[in-house]
Amino acid sequence: QVQLVESGGGLVQAGGSLRLSCAASGRTFSSSTMAWFRQASGKEREFVAAINRNGGATSYADSVKGRFTISRDNTKNTVYLQMNILKPDDTAVYYCAGQSARLRYDYWGQGTQVTVSS
Repeated sequence: QVQLVESGGGLVQAGGSLRLSCAASGRTFSSSTMAWFRQASGKEREFVAAINRNGGATSYADSVKGRFTISRDNTKNTVYLQMNILKPDDTAVYYCAGQSARLRYDYWGQGTQVTVSS
């Protein structure tokens, strides 16, 4: 079982940066692929980025490629999302997610709001 708590959201102007953190509890964190998703108001939740268990492989949505960077520190049971050159379209609630042994994103945090003003 993994419990996830996000932090680092807030209000930022377009072109600015934020770093989100996701603190995980549970023994399986270091063996789990982790990801960030986001959900804008009135839209479906969408994939943002993922990182494999040792940080050696990452993937990104086309909309954030080159601007966002996902990373993890298994010694701290934490995954990060560095967001640069933020745009108003990045405004959303950002969720941290972890894969279970079923290779599905079964573990979710409560979300953190990111608002980018123009």
